[in-house]
Amino acid sequence: MLVLLPPSEGKANSGAGVPLKLESLSLPGLTAAREAVLTELVELCAGDEEKAREVLGLSEGLRGEVAKNAGLPAAGARPAGEIYTGVLYDALGLATLDTAAKRRAARSLLVFSGLWGAVRVTDRIPSYRCSMGVKLPGLGALGAHWRAPMAEVLPEAARAGLVLDLRSAAYAAAWKPKGEVAGRTATVRVLHAPTRKVVSHFNKATKGRMVRALLTAGAAPKDPAELVAVLRDLGYVVEAEAPRKAGTAWSLDVLVEEIH
Repeated sequence: MLVLLPPSEGKANSGAGVPLKLESLSLPGLTAAREAVLTELVELCAGDEEKAREVLGLSEGLRGEVAKNAGLPAAGARPAGEIYTGVLYDALGLATLDTAAKRRAARSLLVFSGLWGAVRVTDRIPSYRCSMGVKLPGLGALGAHWRAPMAEVLPEAARAGLVLDLRSAAYAAAWKPKGEVAGRTATVRVLHAPTRKVVSHFNKATKGRMVRALLTAGAAPKDPAELVAVLRDLGYVVEAEAPRKAGTAWSLDVLVEEIH
């Protein structure tokens, strides 16, 4: 099982660890694309601060993120699972998983990123600010920048198992499973059952708890149909829509009664 996650806007501080080594990150086929984004981002943020803030869409209160980006090559690096914070990652609680569940997380979780493309939770990265919606002056829209290298690398990472896609729309734009991989991909929405509307906060929290439950249970569904059965066994109310044509992902709605 490969679980595709969005990153978090908020991130923990890098700390004083060993600086980033691009060549040490998982999915080495993305190294050249990562280096291109990193080089331009650092150059942008080391130059005109106001321009950098505008390009990155940062408010006045986040001005300090520009300087943080400028210092990325020398910044300490920590496991991505410690860097990413926020509602989904708080609910996932990687640090409190048992040993076996942590091993499963290291194998199966893939976090998408405007800067790194995608990383595993064990990959060591510094704290940064660069969403997938950013358009860098030289490279252009990052979603488009990542499509070609992702199309080369991600099918291999998906292997022959289930792909559980929990990404938000901006990050889903960087890689869309196609063909045979799409047929074993399940995308998930979390809906407030009484209103059947998506509410951002509990949508993220529910996805985090759901991934935690799958990891803790040692679940290994091989396809979307098995995933539906596993989630129902774990107590989730799931409505599933099988694709009407080949090469299309399954759509799953997880219904939640209470917003918390």
